[in-house]
Amino acid sequence: MLTPQHRVAILMHDGIKTGRGKTGISLLRYGQMPVVAVIDHQTAGESLADWTGIQRPTPIVASVNDALAYQPDVLAIGIAPSGGSLPEPLRQEVRAALTAGLSVVNGLHTSLADDPELRSLLTPPQWIWDVRREPEGLSVGSGRARSLSSRRILAVGTDMAVGKMSTGIELHQAALSAGQRSTFVATGQTGLMLGYGGVALDAVRIDFASGAVEQAVLAQGQDCDLVWIEGQGSFFNPASTATLPLLRGSQPTHMVLVHRAGLTHIHNLPQVLIPPLASVVQIYEAVAAAGGAFTAPKVVAVALNTFGLTESDARQAIADVQDETQLPCTDVIRFGSAPILDAILATEPAR
Repeated sequence: MLTPQHRVAILMHDGIKTGRGKTGISLLRYGQMPVVAVIDHQTAGESLADWTGIQRPTPIVASVNDALAYQPDVLAIGIAPSGGSLPEPLRQEVRAALTAGLSVVNGLHTSLADDPELRSLLTPPQWIWDVRREPEGLSVGSGRARSLSSRRILAVGTDMAVGKMSTGIELHQAALSAGQRSTFVATGQTGLMLGYGGVALDAVRIDFASGAVEQAVLAQGQDCDLVWIEGQGSFFNPASTATLPLLRGSQPTHMVLVHRAGLTHIHNLPQVLIPPLASVVQIYEAVAAAGGAFTAPKVVAVALNTFGLTESDARQAIADVQDETQLPCTDVIRFGSAPILDAILATEPAR
């Protein structure tokens, strides 16, 4: 629903400093539409490039009303508040946007299009797009993605929010540049906002989750060399339920492990330790194959998120991971995707 013709303002109150603005950052980094303003009262007037490293000449302003000076026609909610609901200060900003004639893209679990008050503020051609909606016509999984001739690469992680989507998009773009027939299957709200086909997996009832992934992969994976499936969650995070349906629905031929440098335990859960990466690789491979019932993909490379490290420390962290896992490793944002793409193309698909 978002197109290059839309002029977007991204609502990111408290999302830049706290890191909760993952959706907004991805829209800034990968979106094809003009982003005319970022709304974040904590960093208003400061440099977007200094805070995010994204070289985009977009001003940071304090409110929706301030953003109106840059003539947006869409407000995109670029943060994920705890619990997925819309706190009152953000609701006030959405009301201001609708009153000013903007449409709204909502990636939260809470539906805004069904909200009577907000719906009453809409005047055609305004709209509210709730991205997290379960598609119609779903069925249970059947393992049919295994029939595709393409390489199907699933990003798996040591935790949530370590960079699985960014890894997939970077690799997809690198594959296209290398002349490969490549597609990216979005499984979260941000990828769908960016215009990729797929499904908001966490909006799907668990019985239909693997079937929803399977349906999306089959729909996009015909006549392709490479199908990149956006990863979600982690086997090691007790709040995550998405990884197994992704494995079963996509029937991957390869996996890429995504990890944040220095992460030793699940974010905000210090009692839940992340195993050594070599063990993580073994666990993902064993569960994926399920003793031979499904495809038996290998983890062929590690994508290391080195955000916050100096360049020298980042390169040392990459070298350490390579020594530990004996797998190619890179930070796809800082140093490019070539080592991982080369490993995938050099490894025969699991069948």
